[in-house]
Amino acid sequence: LAYYTYHLGYDTILKTTQNFISDKGVFGPIIFVLIQMSQVIYPVIPGGAVLIVAPLIFGNFWGFILSFIGVTLGSIANFFLARRFGKTFVRAFIEEDTYQKYHQKLIKGKRFDILMGVSFILPGFPDDFLCMLAGITTMTFKRFMTIYFLTKPLTLFLYGVGGASLTDWLMRYFGL
Repeated sequence: LAYYTYHLGYDTILKTTQNFISDKGVFGPIIFVLIQMSQVIYPVIPGGAVLIVAPLIFGNFWGFILSFIGVTLGSIANFFLARRFGKTFVRAFIEEDTYQKYHQKLIKGKRFDILMGVSFILPGFPDDFLCMLAGITTMTFKRFMTIYFLTKPLTLFLYGVGGASLTDWLMRYFGL
């Protein structure tokens, strides 16, 4: 992300995004939440980039709140879409070998709960996909949300606010 930001121009990316959101007036935050939600359901925009941009546009507090709302709504949608449409829905978003790899973990007791919790905390795990997988298991929505609320808020805060602070510092320090 830092490399991409450097080549495109940090100020250009930030100003373009800020202008797009601010041009929408009071609907700007709503549009941002919808963008954040949609990147969870159908990840065409890198989630990390959206998380980092949020505090830079809205400030740390509101950037986190808006990102948390969008990611939460997207995660809930993934859970219920998978619950409604089953394996067909889940397999539409991933390759067969990835599905099989994680599906094997589903059938082994509490291992999936732990895997999902860890994936919500650590970077690089397909946590949006695991929300879908949770929807095709016997996991209750209450259990899903318990794991989500115990792990995701801190992670989103650290990635978003921490990433924005680090990105801002690097860009200012190195004059990029």
